[in-house]
Amino acid sequence: EEPFPTTTKSPVEGKTSVEEGPSGLPVCLLCTCLGGSVYCDDLKLNRVPPLPKDTTHFYARYNRITEISKSDFANMNKLKKIDLTANRITSIEDRTFMGLPELEEVIIRENHISQLPALPETMTLIDASHNNIGSKGIHKEAFKDMTGLLYLYLTDNDVDYIPVPLPDSLRSLHLQRNNIQMMHEDTFCNLNDFNYIRNALEDIRLDGNPINLSKTPQAYVCLPRIPIGNLI
Repeated sequence: EEPFPTTTKSPVEGKTSVEEGPSGLPVCLLCTCLGGSVYCDDLKLNRVPPLPKDTTHFYARYNRITEISKSDFANMNKLKKIDLTANRITSIEDRTFMGLPELEEVIIRENHISQLPALPETMTLIDASHNNIGSKGIHKEAFKDMTGLLYLYLTDNDVDYIPVPLPDSLRSLHLQRNNIQMMHEDTFCNLNDFNYIRNALEDIRLDGNPINLSKTPQAYVCLPRIPIGNLI
């Protein structure tokens, strides 16, 4: 079964260049292009195809991509979202995403990544759940300067600590089924300012970790809700 149309179409008159995908077809015949969004889901791709420079949202879920390199997204100045869910990615070249000035959402869940790539300060959503990220797989203070970060999902990895500091903007932190065994009283709160309230962070998931949340009751005094997890 062919994963893409086999009929040929005449190029648009006046078009000076056509980005070609792995099959030799123009990317917008191989994939589906709607406005600035490019959908390449479930096409048996083993690499990221060359994308139109005006791409804002890129989806390549359920493929066979194993590696991501800097050249895959070079000069993509309008790219806001990358979704690579359920591929076979084992490595992402260092600083691949750092040259993308508009990037806000990266979804790399359900892959085989052991190192979370460096991401720009513009991020609002990061989902790297269901990977192999361990204690050394997250850069130190990786999220500190992401002042607009809202959602951080690292469920089902092998993380053994809460990756602090976390920006005040954060609304949702999912760390279920990792290997977190302890928490400090200043992980979320400011022990030097008892008037500090972290209003945004309403959703903290720590269930499935070997941590007893009842041992650090002062760690939640600035939060609108107690984290979900083991209290025994």
